[in-house]
Amino acid sequence: MKVLIGTKNPGKIEGAKRALAKYFDNFELEGVKVSSDVADQPVGIETYNGALNRVNNLVAYAKQNNIEADLFLSVESGLTSELGFWAITNIAVIKNSKGEMGVGSSASFPVPNKYVEQIKTQTLGTVMDNIFNESDLRSSTGGIGLLTREVITRIDLTCDAFLMALTPFINSVWNDNN
Repeated sequence: MKVLIGTKNPGKIEGAKRALAKYFDNFELEGVKVSSDVADQPVGIETYNGALNRVNNLVAYAKQNNIEADLFLSVESGLTSELGFWAITNIAVIKNSKGEMGVGSSASFPVPNKYVEQIKTQTLGTVMDNIFNESDLRSSTGGIGLLTREVITRIDLTCDAFLMALTPFINSVWNDNN
């Protein structure tokens, strides 16, 4: 099975790989850099829109380059207050070759109010790197890895979002097209 993911970020690719491995024995996963067409740090609905844009841009890229794939994946991490508090969450979108779509989210982790404006203008990764005196956390365990002392990592959150987005594809009775 050929799978494309709309990123070159190693942590996001590893999260997708772990999710796919739960259900599929044989797959090839290839990362392709495509735009989300939203801000570097999505806020609110921009997180979903960024993931949707990214998967649609990935499908268009494959078509333009005559690349056939069975699944197209994307994930976007964003800041939201829709839960009643500021939090970071991941939204994954998956489309199959027929255009059918699955959407999922990860667990969300709270963000102290004192960092919200800074995250909006600089991105979570930059703020977390500065707070914890790290570099490029976004490509590895993420800030959540530090916050949970590696009990949960960015890879775990990405994997969970993809597992949720896979549900219509692994359960034919759950799919809207049945």
